[in-house]
Amino acid sequence: MRSDSVSKQAQQTNRQSTDRLLVSRREAAWRLSISLRALDYLIANGSIPRQKIGSRMLIPAQALVKFASSTHPGHLAR
Repeated sequence: MRSDSVSKQAQQTNRQSTDRLLVSRREAAWRLSISLRALDYLIANGSIPRQKIGSRMLIPAQALVKFASSTHPGHLAR
């Protein structure tokens, strides 16, 4: 039930804010169809940039498009 509410929230957020320049980690993971843990790994290894504003970590929406359209030779986990 929790995943349904998270998914509905992400879908609603995506519809309302497709023109935002920065997105939350949760929305970024949803847009890429990956887990938050996988997104954190990609951020940690520099594959996806992030911007920290106050206590929030935000991801540039354009970076998600760039990442999604590139090839990825590595794996997320070992």
